[in-house]
Parts: sequence; C-alpha cells; structure tokens
Amino acid sequence: MAKSLKDTLKWSHIDGPKNPDFDKFTFASRRSVVWGTKGMVASTQPFANEAGLEILRKGGNAADAAVAVAAALNVTEPCNCGIGGDIFVLYWNEKEKSLKGLNGSGRSPAALSLEKARELGIKGREIPLSSPHSVTVPGAPAGFVDTVSHFGSGKVSLSEILDPAIRLAEGGFPVAELASGYWVKSENLLKKASPNGEEMLCGGGKAPLPGQIFKNPNLAKVFRALGKEGKKGYYEGPVAEAIVEVLKSQGGLMELSDLAAHESELVTPISYTYHDSFTLHECPPNGQGLTPLLALGIIEQMQELGLVDLEKVEYMGKEYCHAVIEALRLAFADTRAFIADMQHGDVPVEQLLNKEYLRSRAKLFNPEKATADVRKGSPLASSDTVYLTTADAEGNACSFIFSNYAGFGTGIVPKGCGFTLQNRGAGFTLEDGHPNCLAPKKRPYHTIIPAMVTRNNELFMAYGVMGGFMQPQGHLQVMLNMLHQGFHPQNALDAPRLCISAGMPDASTENTGAGDINSEVYFEEGVDPAVVEALGKMGHEVGMMSGSGRGMFGRGQIIQRKSDPVTGQLVWAAGSDPRGDGHATAQL
Repeated sequence: MAKSLKDTLKWSHIDGPKNPDFDKFTFASRRSVVWGTKGMVASTQPFANEAGLEILRKGGNAADAAVAVAAALNVTEPCNCGIGGDIFVLYWNEKEKSLKGLNGSGRSPAALSLEKARELGIKGREIPLSSPHSVTVPGAPAGFVDTVSHFGSGKVSLSEILDPAIRLAEGGFPVAELASGYWVKSENLLKKASPNGEEMLCGGGKAPLPGQIFKNPNLAKVFRALGKEGKKGYYEGPVAEAIVEVLKSQGGLMELSDLAAHESELVTPISYTYHDSFTLHECPPNGQGLTPLLALGIIEQMQELGLVDLEKVEYMGKEYCHAVIEALRLAFADTRAFIADMQHGDVPVEQLLNKEYLRSRAKLFNPEKATADVRKGSPLASSDTVYLTTADAEGNACSFIFSNYAGFGTGIVPKGCGFTLQNRGAGFTLEDGHPNCLAPKKRPYHTIIPAMVTRNNELFMAYGVMGGFMQPQGHLQVMLNMLHQGFHPQNALDAPRLCISAGMPDASTENTGAGDINSEVYFEEGVDPAVVEALGKMGHEVGMMSGSGRGMFGRGQIIQRKSDPVTGQLVWAAGSDPRGDGHATAQL
C-alpha cells in the first residue's frame, strides 16, 4: 500500500531550522526573533508592550498582561481598537494543558429587526458602516473583566492591570507613524460623526502627526470606573447613558437595557489537526475562525489526493499560490454562507470539518486553472484591528484580538468618554432567511479571530494576523510558512502574502456600505512578477501591492514555545509584523 502524505512528513525542521532561502524576498524586515525565558509580549505598539511587561513583573500571568496590552492599545492606537468595540480571546493553561476561549462580541439592540431596518430606510445587503444602526453593544469592556476573572492569576487587580493605560492616557504619549496615518485618514469622520469628535483629535481639530503628544483624560476616567466598579462602571451609569444619548441623537435605537443585558460567553474552541501532527484552534462562530480550519483541511486533502505537494513546489511559486488561493475561496464560499450567531441557530461546524466533506471540496480543485466559485464568498480585506499575544514564565499564553471593525468604527464618540463606537453591525446580512440576517439581540458575522496551534497536546504557538477578511488568509499562510518552509516566527511574518479581493471600504470614505465582493487576488511586493503573470493566465484576476498598500495584507504577531535543546528549559521565540508599528519584547 502506498504511504499517505502524513506518513512521509517528518516535520524535522520544526525543531531545527530548515534554512530556507529567504534572501530572495527583497523586503524582509531584518528584524531578529526575540527570545526569552520568562514573559513575552508582541503587539503593534511599543508602549502597549511595556504595559504588559509591567503586569508580568507584578506577578500577573499571560491573561492579565494581555488585558493590560489591549487597554494600552486602546490609548495608543484608537484608530483600530477601543472599548467601544469587541474582543475574542484564546487562553492556554499550561498546568491544565487546556485551551479555553472567550467571545467578547456584542449584540444588536432589541428594537432593531430586519423589518425595522427597512422602515428606517436601510436598503441593500448591509447596514452602512457610518450608520448609527451599525453600532452593536460593545463587548470589549466586559471581555476585559471576564478575561481577568476567568483566566487571570488572581495576583493583580483589574485596577492595577488598567493603570499603565490610564497613565498613558493622562500623561500623553508620542503617536506612532502608522497609527498617525490611520488617524489622519479618519479626521473628517471624527468631526462629522457626532458632536464629540474633538475628544479624539488634537488642538484645532487635527489628527495627531507622528511624534505629536496625544492625551485622552476622558478615556482614563472610563478605565478608572471599569477598574473600580467592574462591568457596572461601563454598562450602567454615566458611560452607558452617554452611549445611549449620542446614539439616539443620531437616530439610533440602543437603550440602557441593551447595555445592561450584555454578557461575554465562555466558548470551547473549534479545531482541525493537520496531517495528524499540528492542531489549529480557533474561536467558534459568530467569528470566522472556521474559515482557516476549512482552508487548512482542503489543503491537506489536496495533498492527500496528489493534486499538489507543498513540500516540493516552489514557495510562493505558481503552484503554491494557486493551491492556497483556491483552498481559501472554497472555504469562504462555505463560511460566508453558514457563519452566524450560534445562539440564534445551528452552524454545521462538525459537518463542514468532516474529512470526507473536505475531500469532496478538494476534488473541485483544478491544478491547471482557477475554478473555485468565488461568487459565493470571495472576501474583502482591511487592517482595522489590533492583534496581540502574550506568554508568561509558567508556560501560559494568551491570543487576543481587539477591534472597532472599520478603523474608528462609526467615529461616533459618547460625550466625555474618549472612545468611538464600533460599526460591527455592518457584518449582518439584510437577506431574510440567511443565517446571518439581522435580528434583535443577535451577534453579527465577526471577522476578528485569535489563533493557537498545539502539537501532541502541548502549546506550539499563539498567533494571529489582523485585518478584516485577511485574517483567515493570514492564519493559513503563516501556519504553512512555519510548518512547510521551516520559517521562524519573525520571517514567517516577514514573508510576502497574497490577499483575495481588494480592501474593505470604511466609514471615513464616501462609500459607506460593506462593498461588492469581487474575485481579485493581490500579491505583495516580493512575489516574483512572473509568478503573478502566470497566475493571471490561469484565470485569476491579479494585482500587485507595494509601499503603504501592503497594509491590506494585515499585521501579525507570533509567540512560539520552544525549549533549550540541552537543558529542556522553557524558551519563548517571538516575532512581530513589519507592517505595524510594534515589536516583540521579552521580560527580564
């Protein structure tokens, strides 16, 4: 009997470098892997990293540190995240050898139904990104509280965890280069979206420039209330009243009762084991974590069927890219059709991840030309999110993602609060009968997804790639980089990526809907133009991106668990995406 592919894969390069020819990619960041034996933090902002390290030094664990980092990111990068938005969390408990998840996404107002949306004049397939009706209840504040209470060490209080962010907000900080660029892009949105936009701008109603000091005392005040009072400090009282007041002034339907009723949900992660060796774990729907699992399973079945061999084809060559593109398209076709709030209906997760079903999908792959039906689910892309990951000296790790959805979200600022409200409700489908159709008290299709990989019930890595519908594409590509190419965490992030479809429009533009789905595939600077041309001849609609346009390929972070080869001592290896402002940092 012929050996299957999983019998021939030894993964020997995982524990010892494969030494890939990485020099051919001309834009490698030249960053080194960051190594450490205690705690580790990787995020898009250096100040946020320091907040996490401070909590680790005080005795906090990876979950405590993750919340500290997230809060500081809210201060330093509000153009991509904030407590007017949502979070998702995966937490690895080393002592228990267990992985748990938290869904920190909010629900639509009780008064907002499909029928009501039509009465309000909302037409088309989605709620416009700039509409007050796209604001769902923010889940992040409760998510902060619940991450600490369920996964934290118990050695530091929530007030202590939020203190670094409070100091940053009150004392001010110099704004980073890329964050400033996103801020400037949304300057007009902040001025127009509500009467309170000046709270998020500098003197004269201008977005901060790189290196300019920005202070946000109003946000510090909200963090103090959250730390002191817990969820009541946000979902009841002055903050909740400010949220409802500003939304009603814009025609919104949210009530105080919607905010008071909000709860996070502890969830069991869903997973797929690749060639019986490495298990990719994701949060279950309403998030899109199912997409990279499906794509990974389809890639595996393509290999089992002999349709492609990722061990032999040229990395980022025609055959490699074609297989990745088609697997992702097939995965999106299913997940865009089925993913929804599982509290409002069944999502056939087990059936979709069944190997026989995945094999049937893989059989649709034609190695010679583009054949996947992209009309059902070709995705859009955006980088308007922050992803961070943390680890501690005990071997615990946290994979954490935090977003307003499109940049500053709606740009609507509750008076005296120092944050903007998300537009996550634009993720609903306004199609009667669709699983993701808008309904009262329902969570929309969510793009933000944290990830972890285990190997033989041991943590292998905590990672993520932010950026709307780029996220599952990034998860798949980075994981394949680590497994098949032998890349270390830093060059796995440096490597050029591909992204199906163009960027997602945001509320700061005139195009305020979620946009039309198309079949374009963009390739990052560093991919051989001859490969892109060859893929075009295979039927793909291709394009190239360089410079600032590379933002569409997302920004990721990785912390990998390693060990000293002689002593066996725990060693962390971390990388941070060169497409972002931040870096990885180790605890002394």
